[in-house]
Amino acid sequence: MDIEQIKDPSTIKHYSKAELEALGQDIRDFLIKKLSVTGGHLGPNLGVVELTLALHKTFDSPKDKFIWDVGHQAYVHKILTGRADRFDELRQYKGLCGFPKRDESEHDVWETGHSSTSLSAAMGMATARDIKGTDDHVVAIIGDGALTGGMALEALNHIGHEQKDLIVILNDNEMSIAPNVGALHNVLGRLRTAGKYQKAKEELEMLIKKIPAFGGKLASTAERVKDSLKYLLVSGIFFEEMGFTYLGPVDGHDLDDILNNLQYAKKTKGPVLLHVLTKKGKGYAPAENDAQGTWHGLGPYKIESGEVVSKPGPPSYSGVFSSTLKKIARSDNRVVALTAAMPGGTKLDQFAKEFPDRMFDVGIAEQHATTMAGGLATQGLKPVFAVYSTFLQRGYDQVVHDVCRQNLNVVFAIDRAGLVGADGETHQGVFDIAFLRHIPNMVILMPKDENELQHMLYTAIQYDDGPIAVRYPRGNGYGIKMDENLKKLPIGKWDVLQDGNEACILTFGTMIPVAEQAANDLSAQGISVKVVNANSVKPLDEELLLGLAKSNCPILTLEEAAIQGGFGSAVLEFFHDNDFHDVTVKRMGIPDRFIEHGSVSQLLEEVGLTSKDVVENIRLMLPRKRQRA
Repeated sequence: MDIEQIKDPSTIKHYSKAELEALGQDIRDFLIKKLSVTGGHLGPNLGVVELTLALHKTFDSPKDKFIWDVGHQAYVHKILTGRADRFDELRQYKGLCGFPKRDESEHDVWETGHSSTSLSAAMGMATARDIKGTDDHVVAIIGDGALTGGMALEALNHIGHEQKDLIVILNDNEMSIAPNVGALHNVLGRLRTAGKYQKAKEELEMLIKKIPAFGGKLASTAERVKDSLKYLLVSGIFFEEMGFTYLGPVDGHDLDDILNNLQYAKKTKGPVLLHVLTKKGKGYAPAENDAQGTWHGLGPYKIESGEVVSKPGPPSYSGVFSSTLKKIARSDNRVVALTAAMPGGTKLDQFAKEFPDRMFDVGIAEQHATTMAGGLATQGLKPVFAVYSTFLQRGYDQVVHDVCRQNLNVVFAIDRAGLVGADGETHQGVFDIAFLRHIPNMVILMPKDENELQHMLYTAIQYDDGPIAVRYPRGNGYGIKMDENLKKLPIGKWDVLQDGNEACILTFGTMIPVAEQAANDLSAQGISVKVVNANSVKPLDEELLLGLAKSNCPILTLEEAAIQGGFGSAVLEFFHDNDFHDVTVKRMGIPDRFIEHGSVSQLLEEVGLTSKDVVENIRLMLPRKRQRA
């Protein structure tokens, strides 16, 4: 059928099993074709086609609430709720969001790009339903990887205690972004191989009811038999001990199996956990056979071969980080690395190949990773926690309380710092400067290019005076020559990249090329502008700032980070605290709002962080006679 003609889930309410299966194949073909052009999260969505069809046939969205954990498995949901005609613009600027979005559809009741939040949100919605006295169903769909997150376990504990009517769908594909770690993963493994126990339990109950004069010692004996059966058939019975009715495992690609179990779950009082086994990438061989996580989320690809369309270029910042860390670790056995379920994204999988005993993937547990790094540091090791900027937000209290307060020598390698593009507002790495720089003992650095990154990482590992963060962007470097030997950089001393005497741009990282282009354009207009690589965001180069203040030079601060509480604010605070009240300072950065998806260049233009914007701001800061020049 024409997928784009689906306007709402009522379309499939009266479909037969055969019609649903045919629609499922059409949806797979549609996704494979569309994402080959736009890129996106193909593997997770191919795996939930039948599950999503069954959910929308069984329940009535938006009256019934579907909460998709992480959200990158919601493409089929978007198709069934009338958005297939927008998939040509998936993850494109001003186009369809790659995650559920509340202002995009009434069927998207919860927004998420970070994992392990669905169960807490579902508990909130179920509680609100009971307070209001309505009869809607609340269904959370969470993956086996996300279930390892501490927040998900906290929610499971609370849901089991409160005994709210709530359905949790555990979408278990055994293929998270990285291999799952931890004891819970082993529990799920046992559940997968144990087979169903629900049917056997029901059959035993029917048998017991047929026993005449059922009671007394016989009744207690029968109950013990039931309990024994439970533990025999479902090893560990983890979820039932937490207060859930456990159903499964269910074949996530067998519509009859899913539909029957959803109907059972719908009628069951109290919390239910339906354990659904799916195949990530189902129906497309390259995605099904993906062992590296490539097809979890990717750019354009060739449908026939599965070849990912990529352009050759300089090494990525993540790659330079990883190769440098290996180089340092070969001669410094104190160095250990940590990641929170992102070994591939951070490129620490390469470090793990060479140093398997010095690399720790803790799963989706940024809080634990941060404090574990602190514990390692107390014993004289040099822990390097590689984490995306957006995910470090999840370990904020641990950064403050466990690392900075104790002034421990932990290196935070903050990947994806700045705008990240297509993943949008949940993943933009623009807040870390603002939430780190006010914490005592913290040092924050950012390199201007990949060569400075390798020296900066070496500097951070040699630093013995407390925690230090090295932030670097998503994407590739500039292809510049890399120095053979690593060297320590002076912390708190900035480099003048271009000299000038009429204005000064203080910037760092990805904004340096923007500043240099603006300075060149202003030079062509006869205006002399100094460009400074402020690669130490904290501490500031106070000597250089004092010199600028005494020369009465107008200063423009430029950062691809939140302007509120950011680097520019630090410069203003310095001048205020040192009684330089007449210094002209203009700040440029990410405005006080969440930035949606699009290419980085489009987003920079949207928020006014281009060389043209810098030129206009510098001209406005100059004396009026120079503005007219």
